[in-house]
This record gives sequence, structure tokens and C-alpha cells, in this order.
Amino acid sequence: MKILVCLKQVPSRDAILRVNAASTWIEEADIGYEVNEPDVYALEEGLRLKEKLGGEVVVCTLCPARAGQAIKEALAKGADRALHLEDAAFSNLDAHATAKALAAAIRKENPDLVLTGLQSDDFGFAQTGVILAETLGLPHSTIVMEIQTEGDRLKVKRELEGGWFQWIEMPLPAVVTIQSGINKPRYATLKGIMSAKNKPLQKLTAQDLGLDAEALKPRQVISRIYIPAKTAQTEFIEGSPKEIAERLVDKLKNEARVI
Repeated sequence: MKILVCLKQVPSRDAILRVNAASTWIEEADIGYEVNEPDVYALEEGLRLKEKLGGEVVVCTLCPARAGQAIKEALAKGADRALHLEDAAFSNLDAHATAKALAAAIRKENPDLVLTGLQSDDFGFAQTGVILAETLGLPHSTIVMEIQTEGDRLKVKRELEGGWFQWIEMPLPAVVTIQSGINKPRYATLKGIMSAKNKPLQKLTAQDLGLDAEALKPRQVISRIYIPAKTAQTEFIEGSPKEIAERLVDKLKNEARVI
């Protein structure tokens, strides 16, 4: 089975984020980056399926040159090769354009299964995976917590609201978006880190994929981001316990109106 896993590099969870001068996104200089958490679980699931069924795992990322570190991590964990979509034309893409670029690269690979994380830790739109499936014309399932293979079909367990789950059967090839917690991601071994240096890495530009500026024109634009102004005030109530209780009840009833 050929499994393609989409990875994205996002700002580290402990990074101190600042809005850029244009108020359109964060200031990207001098912050650390890491692999998007749901994508880490998608990669692990791909590697487990490969170990069970055979075949290969190909990772694909659409990120600037700094994503080379994320690719190395994936190859060190066991991925067989990588596609790096790196081009200035890929800057500031929305979910639709990102999916379109990924689809152009994935079509050439003709994988049996495409795995993505449920959503990215930076934007959190949870749109790229489903748009990718639609662009490729493949069946898809989202928020997947378990994958079972049955010949040329998949059986997947989806997480629903309120603690409910849903089992779905679907044919291959297909696209599946993975929920965090589906498995326990592995660490790269020293042997894996050393072997990653010799694994194939193909870099692709917009021209290589037959995409022009019009094809990558975003349909969604972030016009402004900002840090919410602090409006809450803290009030200290003094007095005896009985007086404090009476005043607190009065404020909860007449000001906050919660009782």
C-alpha cells in the first residue's frame, strides 16, 4: 500500500507570538517551529499501516525551507521519501489553494491512502483535508480515531459530539483526516536519524506542478488579527464573612444576573 501523509510545520506551542506590523499574521522571525500535532499522529498511523500491510510511506509538506527539519524528523521515524513543495508562490495560501497545490503533487504519486491531521494548530480551520479529497475526487472521512483495512476497503471509526462514535466503510483510494490521540507516536531512533540522510527528497515548485498565480489565488483573506483588549476588572469585597456573602449574592443576582 502506498500511503501519503501530509505534514505542516507550525509555531511551537511555547513560542511567544507577536502580531506583525501589518496586523495580518504573527511575526515569524525568531520563533521556533514544530510539526503540527495532529499530523504527527497521522504519520504514526501511516507507519503502522505500512508495517502491517507493506508498501511505502511518502510525506508531503507545503512550507518554506525551514520545513526541512520536519521532513527529516518524518524520514527518521520511518517514512520512505518526501515531497517538499517550496516556492514563493506558495506563501499566504488559504485552505483551498493549499489543497489545490497538494492535490497537484499527490496526483503524480497515485497513492492508495492519503492521511492528514484533522486541523492545523495555527489556523485550526479543519478544511484542507476535506477540500483535498474533493479536489482529488476521492471518498473521505474526518475526525478518525481508528483505521481497519479489509482488502481494498477501509473501515474507520469517527469521533462525534457528546462522546459518540461512528463506524464507516469506504473504498480505496481515500483521504482520511486523523484526530490527535489515535495512537502513541514513536520517537526517531539513532539508526533512523542516520538513514534519513540518504532517503529521497524531491522539491517541487508551482511551475513543476503546472500551477500559476491565478490557480493559487486565495479565496479567503485574513484582513486583520489583533489581541483582544482587556476589559474585565477585579473587585475585592471586604468586611465580615456575613457581609461579604450578602454583597456577593447581591452582585451575582443584580449585576452578573447568574442567580
